[in-house]
Amino acid sequence: MPAAARSFYEATVERPAHPALATAGEEATVCIIGGGFAGLATALGLVERGVRDVVILEAQQVGFGASGRNGGFVLAGYSLECADLLRALGPDDARALYRLTLDAVELIASRIARHGIQCDVVRGGAILADWFGRPEALAAQRELMRTSFGAQWEPISKRALRERLKTDRYHGGLLEPQAFHFHPLKYALGIAHVLTGAQVRIYERSAALGIVRERDRYRVSTAGGSITARHVVFTGGGYAHGVHRRVERAVLPIATYVVTTEPLGNRLKDAVDCDAAVYDTRFAFDYYRALPDTRILWGGRISIFERDARTIARLLMRDLLRVYPQLKGVRLDYAWGGLMSYARHKMPQIGQCAEGIWHAVGFGGHGVAPTTAAGELLAAAIAEGRQLPAPFARFTLQPTHGVLGLAAAELTYLSKIAADAIAERIL
Repeated sequence: MPAAARSFYEATVERPAHPALATAGEEATVCIIGGGFAGLATALGLVERGVRDVVILEAQQVGFGASGRNGGFVLAGYSLECADLLRALGPDDARALYRLTLDAVELIASRIARHGIQCDVVRGGAILADWFGRPEALAAQRELMRTSFGAQWEPISKRALRERLKTDRYHGGLLEPQAFHFHPLKYALGIAHVLTGAQVRIYERSAALGIVRERDRYRVSTAGGSITARHVVFTGGGYAHGVHRRVERAVLPIATYVVTTEPLGNRLKDAVDCDAAVYDTRFAFDYYRALPDTRILWGGRISIFERDARTIARLLMRDLLRVYPQLKGVRLDYAWGGLMSYARHKMPQIGQCAEGIWHAVGFGGHGVAPTTAAGELLAAAIAEGRQLPAPFARFTLQPTHGVLGLAAAELTYLSKIAADAIAERIL
């Protein structure tokens, strides 16, 4: 089962060269720390509102973190489940926040079309597959999405789903038709290309080392130089450390894992015979999709530990064969992991600190659309003076307590896996 530690995404892109920052005292209207989806979306939102004096500082390369390693699902919602969002905020505010992500799905699609970004888009929707055989739970979820969030999810019978996904593991499902999937790193690099064409300065290998307030401006220092800006936006994810502690201590870096098979050719349809992305109803769910070159991309599991490619391949191949035993003997070509940033309340933290620094962090495992929504909100706040939606104030920068928080997260995950296993045995 050979598998490269380099991700499939990295192996299938050509990266343009962005220089490192090598001068002190460079000036900008806005300095964005982090070259992932949130930072890129904020920059593009600013450009589209007429603010072009923008700098992005990226510690590694554009899309290095979760933005360039994820499953490639583009769908509405947050890591916090919609039912929990409704309980936390009430119907009006919950629907308004959900609508931001639904609009973000449409915005991502329109940006791909407008700028001609070649990122392997597949418009097949996303299927929530019933693992436990609980049709009443699916029906309740569908009704919740319709009545509380205005989303029309389509039911799929067990027989109809079996025609698309050749497994006995599922008992029906729901299709989110507006969703799609794509190559996330190609999308990130495509947005970066648009930004450089608009004279946005992107510096790679330029980790921010500190932020200092100087009257009405901020100085962001790196090993090679510094940027002085009127506004600073911090969008560092699970890899950020020692830059803006007030924000960093409010997120947990959680690892997750992805593999891709070898190209399967005609054999793909023996397992997955549809264009939809798929995830299931367990807490510790699998997520996967067929790629345009007939590979299957398969993701799942979370941990506070990063693992090597061989271990990731072994664990996820076991998960894959549990659903599709007919693929026994298939080779895995790529296996990789990466760090997501999670907040205790499982919602993104979007706002402005007392020091005046903007932030957008904590998107968890559901960040493609919410990062775009966050970028729009921050760009509108900076360029137009708009207020951020009040409901986000409910999801504040709550300390995660470092190692203790990580240990609690691991215990919670293990307990949820146990609950999934018990539920499966009962049924």
